[in-house]
Amino acid sequence: MDKINLKQFEVWFITGSQHLYGEETLKQVAVNAQKIVEHFNESGKIALEVVWKHTVKTPEEIKDVLQAANTSKKCVGVITWMHTFSPAKMWINGLKHLQKPLLHLHTQANRDIPWSSIDMDFMNLNQAAHGDREFGYICTRLNLPRKVVVGYWQNAEVQQKINIWSRVAAAWADSQNMKIARIGDNMREVAVTEGNKVSAQIQFGYSVNGYGVGDVVKYINSVSDKEVNTLLQEYNDIYTVMANTPEAEKSIYEAAKQEIGFRAFLEDGGFTAFTTTFENLHGLHQLPGLAVQRLMADGYGFGAEGDWKTAALLRTMKVMAVGLPGGVSFMEDYTYHLEPGRERVLGAHMLEVCSSIASVKPTLEVHSLGIGGKADPARLVFNVSPGPALNASMIDLGDHFRLIVNEVETVEADAKLPNLPVARTVWIPKPDFVIGAKRWIESGGAHHTVYSQALSAEFLVDFATIAEIELIPIK
Repeated sequence: MDKINLKQFEVWFITGSQHLYGEETLKQVAVNAQKIVEHFNESGKIALEVVWKHTVKTPEEIKDVLQAANTSKKCVGVITWMHTFSPAKMWINGLKHLQKPLLHLHTQANRDIPWSSIDMDFMNLNQAAHGDREFGYICTRLNLPRKVVVGYWQNAEVQQKINIWSRVAAAWADSQNMKIARIGDNMREVAVTEGNKVSAQIQFGYSVNGYGVGDVVKYINSVSDKEVNTLLQEYNDIYTVMANTPEAEKSIYEAAKQEIGFRAFLEDGGFTAFTTTFENLHGLHQLPGLAVQRLMADGYGFGAEGDWKTAALLRTMKVMAVGLPGGVSFMEDYTYHLEPGRERVLGAHMLEVCSSIASVKPTLEVHSLGIGGKADPARLVFNVSPGPALNASMIDLGDHFRLIVNEVETVEADAKLPNLPVARTVWIPKPDFVIGAKRWIESGGAHHTVYSQALSAEFLVDFATIAEIELIPIK
């Protein structure tokens, strides 16, 4: 899989007007719109390229440009702005068939009213104050999901909201082609990791199909010693390798074979997300820990115990977060600290936590797992830096999907945890531990989550809007 590249995507900027105002006004509308687009692209604050499209003035022009957006492989979303008054009945036919995410930018070319010189020419040109209200009405009448951003286009907050939406639109486009390999099926008797794959494909675009462990083992067994030794050198270059025994060295060697084999299997199949389960390890020497951690760090989605919904959400959030500091990882609420007034959560998993959230250089260690019945597996061990973060969970309630988001504050552990040989983080749910945990459980939130210090809740709000799913924010 190639590294996630947001530059392969673009969003289109479409300005609405009408012929009522004459050619000179329309020329100025186009100049102003192009100026805004140029500023967006030059500012470096919006991850995707913004592409200016000609001013639309008739129902035919509107329909044509929106249909072109639908069929463009590069266009992942449309930004609309009514510079003047653009009668909204003109937009109905185009908007009814729009299949790309929509952002309605409510701004105007000028920041300030020129109090001493304002005249009707100025008023006729700068009518976004009510032109955008007309457009907003028809979007609401059509029940069209969209993000509305209000403010002067040069404001940093406005550009940040557009940037968030554009990243989410790119992630939505990625979801339409996502293929998830469910290796070894679901952990037996577990409810929340199951779900309707057909409903998910209809709702989100991605496909989920099952594969036997042997399909991957075949790739692992074909890995050469030369390939493994090259990867072992990479491990030594970027991690602190703790291999003090021949058994530990053998475990890390097998982990490297797993990584190479898994990567080849995923690349050959065109997969960008996958799952494993410790109950289906036939032919594997150890539960894949290190391999999964490194694949996640390269942008793959992952879910343990067959949890394909979390694998899909993780991949989607990875795309949103490209280039942002903080990282995105598979996570699980593992155990609690219930000291009165200092309640907090220790988050971890058996092995599979992504090194993108590591606070310092990880150590590569080998320890007993006590589950799965295989050899002691290799894994990266690290802590996570304090700061704001969030946990997100996607669940299938039978008749609809629900996205649950809890903002948290990551804190330092009270001690160094010398006997806990897994990657781990500690956080306090918002608004506090009791309310956060209670509302999570009442909402049906899963025990598996996607944890991120790179994304704010606004990213997930935008995603739920585009996907047209229920959102439960806990904060």
